[in-house]
Amino acid sequence: MNTMTRVVEKQPHVVFIPFPAQSHIKCMLKLAKLLHHKGIHITFINTRSNHKKLVESGGAHDFKDIPGFQFRTVSDYPSSGAEDDGVEPMTPTLAEVWMYLADNFFDSFLDIVSGLESTPATCIICDGFMTYTNMITAAEKLKIPIILFWTMAACGFMGFYQVKVLTDKGLLPLKDESYLTNGYLEMEIDWIPGMEGCRLKDLPQYMLVTKLDDPIFKYHYGTAQAAHNVSYMIIHTFEELEARLVNEIKYTFPNVYTVGPLQLLLNQIEEKENKRTGLNCYSLWKEEPECLQWLESKEPGSVVYVNFGSLAVMSLEDLTEFGWGLVNSNHEFLWIIRTDLVKEQPVVWPQELEEEMRTKGFLAKWCSQEEVLSHPSVGGFLTHGGWGSIIESLSAGLPMICWPYSGDQRTNCRQMCNHWDVGMEIGRSVKRDEVEKLVKLLMDGLEGKRMKEKAMQWKKMAEMATSSNGSSSLDIEKLANQIINFS
Repeated sequence: MNTMTRVVEKQPHVVFIPFPAQSHIKCMLKLAKLLHHKGIHITFINTRSNHKKLVESGGAHDFKDIPGFQFRTVSDYPSSGAEDDGVEPMTPTLAEVWMYLADNFFDSFLDIVSGLESTPATCIICDGFMTYTNMITAAEKLKIPIILFWTMAACGFMGFYQVKVLTDKGLLPLKDESYLTNGYLEMEIDWIPGMEGCRLKDLPQYMLVTKLDDPIFKYHYGTAQAAHNVSYMIIHTFEELEARLVNEIKYTFPNVYTVGPLQLLLNQIEEKENKRTGLNCYSLWKEEPECLQWLESKEPGSVVYVNFGSLAVMSLEDLTEFGWGLVNSNHEFLWIIRTDLVKEQPVVWPQELEEEMRTKGFLAKWCSQEEVLSHPSVGGFLTHGGWGSIIESLSAGLPMICWPYSGDQRTNCRQMCNHWDVGMEIGRSVKRDEVEKLVKLLMDGLEGKRMKEKAMQWKKMAEMATSSNGSSSLDIEKLANQIINFS
């Protein structure tokens, strides 16, 4: 009697590795949820302190007890032993976490993957900024395909990618620090389709250094070039927004998927399944529902929403200038002020300003940003220019004022103002008169009206991209099928 060996196909199983910051985790959780909906098992790896925050804020609630979706954690800071004595350990800074993971994440990751015996991992989706932990080497060791996910716009990725190009052209590093102020940074970079008019000063400031051995420079240099060492790449944008730039990236890299805006894709699933269309919490901080309650009493399009993201910090002087500018604009505002927004000191307002702000504004520590942006009472957004904030604002059809802080935010701001025509930039040195002027333009001026109309056009384009036959929907299908084929 012939015996036949039955071949059992592996269950597609993706291990997600986010960079340990709010916007990266939020974006990757949304993609993980979409892929899980396609029948793919998910293991999502957070650092211990970030996962604690996610659970305490309710951000992990929607994933609780879902078959085929699990969280795993890695240590992100050396144990002090204090927790064993019942003492709450201090939360490490992002810089401390980054340094610790450089030496420890690789082994912890291999331990997690080796423990997935019942449903072995068949694919890794790694944040593009986590390759410094040797994840490409880990994928090779495990013989598992790896996909890099850039939780940013195509312009943001291309901005970082220019580190090598500019170095090869002899434009970097800077000759000396005088080049930061002598007009050199006004030089236009004219070789990137879709980023015409981009200047050196519009690229991430981390690359504007005077020495090639600068640690942060080397990190970003290596991170961007690591894209050449993988066969698949995901970018959180939609083709219609950055068509020429996406085409350029696809010409350089073999398999690129554009999957944004992710929230609109999730909304599509809810609508198809006749579920309540709503927004889920993916936040490391507890969101305050009072923000939405306050907005309910306001006139349509009358409120300025202000949020500088999860990492930006400023001086108390800058915060005060923003405050006076908002108050003097005579527009009501909803302002998110994190407890750590001001550098190394508590927020203490001048008494007169505090009284004015109580009358015209609502201050909170965190909110459900997508719900706020889509609220009819909100008419404009004062933002730091993080990509998560910009793509959420475009999805809501809202114009912006941008105060770029770090990373890809300078590049985003340039594109937002000069190519997408939905924003205005505010100077790095904050002045209350400029804040007042730009808020009035945004909310009342002809410029604001024009930008609002353009933002509404991008909103419609984003909705088209995430419709059943839209570019992002098709790319999600292609991505899911590729992952299934890996197994």
